[in-house]
Amino acid sequence: MKTLASLLLGFPVLLASCTNNTNLTTAIVPKESKIAATPAVTRTDVPNTESAPPVNTPVADAATIIERKQVPVLCYHHIHDFKGTERPVTKDYIVPPANFREQMKSLADSGYHTILPEQYNNYLLYGTPLPSKPVMITFDDTDEEQYTIGNSELSKYGFKGVYFIMTISIGKPRYMTKEQIKDLSDKGNTIACHTWDHHNVKKYTDVDWPVQLDKPKAQLESITGKPIEYFAYPFGLWNEAAIPHLKEHGFKAAYQLSDKRDPAEPMYTLRRMLVPGTMSTASMHKWMIGNFK
Repeated sequence: MKTLASLLLGFPVLLASCTNNTNLTTAIVPKESKIAATPAVTRTDVPNTESAPPVNTPVADAATIIERKQVPVLCYHHIHDFKGTERPVTKDYIVPPANFREQMKSLADSGYHTILPEQYNNYLLYGTPLPSKPVMITFDDTDEEQYTIGNSELSKYGFKGVYFIMTISIGKPRYMTKEQIKDLSDKGNTIACHTWDHHNVKKYTDVDWPVQLDKPKAQLESITGKPIEYFAYPFGLWNEAAIPHLKEHGFKAAYQLSDKRDPAEPMYTLRRMLVPGTMSTASMHKWMIGNFK
C-alpha cells in the first residue's frame, strides 16, 4: 500500500503528503471555497445528472483533453472511527464518520454539485457543459459503511457517488451485498469495476486480464442490469500495458490516484485525490482547489 506522501507526488502544489438545470457552466473549480455553518437542508438546486454529447461534435484529441480543466475527484475507502492502533499509513485510508459528514455538508454548503463518470467523459471528450462547482465522490473496495454511511450522507444533499467494486468481497462480512449494490445503482449512483480481488495491475500476466476485468464486469452487470464502463486501478497504480486491455474489455475510462495523466491516454489515467482521515475539511477544500487545474 502506498504511503500518503507517495500518493501525492503527482500533485504540483502539495508535495509533502492522495442549480437548476439551466445554470450550467464548464467545470470551474473556484478560487476560494467557504465552509458554511448552516444546518443541512434538502437542496433544490441539484442539476440533472444525465448528460449527452452535443450532436455531431467531434471527439477531442488527447492534447485538448489535457488542456480542459480537471474536476476534483475525491477517493474514500473506510468510513469508521479510529481504533487507536492504526499506523499512520492506515489512517490515510480511514475517515471517521463525523469527518465524512462534515465534509459532505461543507461541499453542499459551498455550492458544489456531484457529477458521475459519464458526465465527466462527455465534458472531456466533447466539451459538454457541467454544473457549476462540479466534484466527483468515489468509493473503493466495497465496504458496507460506504452504503450505510456514505450513501446516506450523500443522499441528504442530492449527491450521487461512484462505487468501485472489488467483486471477491461481495456479500462477505462488513462488505456490501448484491442487494445493496443494486440499490445504489437503482438510485442513480454509478457502479464501476475495481477488479476481482484487488490485484496490482502492474503484475498482471495474460491469464489475469479475463479474471480481473471480464469476471467482475459480467458479475456487476448481472447485479445492476446496466453496462459497467468505468474502472479504478487497485492502489491507484497503473501502467501503459493495462490501457489496451481496458479498451478491449469495454471500459470507457479509468481512474488512478495522483500521478500525472498520460499525455497520450488521459482518459485512462484520470486523477483522484485520496482523502486521509487526518485531513481537516478546510484542508480538503484547499487541496481540491490547488490540485485539479
